[in-house]
Amino acid sequence: MNIVDVQIVSQSGQLPSQEKFQYWIDAVLSDNAKDSEIVIRVIDEADMIQFNKQYRGKKGGTNILSFPFDVPDAIESDLLGDLLICAPIVEKEALAQHKKIEHHWAHMVVHGVLHLLGYDHVENEEAEEMEGLEVNILKKIKIKNPYEEP
Repeated sequence: MNIVDVQIVSQSGQLPSQEKFQYWIDAVLSDNAKDSEIVIRVIDEADMIQFNKQYRGKKGGTNILSFPFDVPDAIESDLLGDLLICAPIVEKEALAQHKKIEHHWAHMVVHGVLHLLGYDHVENEEAEEMEGLEVNILKKIKIKNPYEEP
């Protein structure tokens, strides 16, 4: 069983339930041979701006940051890592892109977990692979391709 520790710091109004976060993470990790643990911290925009600057050297906010846990050889751990998700930015993006807020939340979680698993989108080839995985996972849970125009 995958363990999801959700920590809500944001005062945003339309946050997914613990069960939704669990469902989305299980959809990503369904083919994983072992159980995993993920911490999700839902934060406000001011905190995300600070974290984005501190950890990525970038100004402004972003929707999600992923922090994979690099397990030292001597330690046994199921922790994949942490996801920081900015609730206000996720909601703004969903509205601007004419998407259901819950669907955009699902996309962000799927995207973040794939980063924890080592996927990236820096190079075009990597981006195509990662986006293909996102689309297929979201399709399994009845969510349309987030990269298509509505």
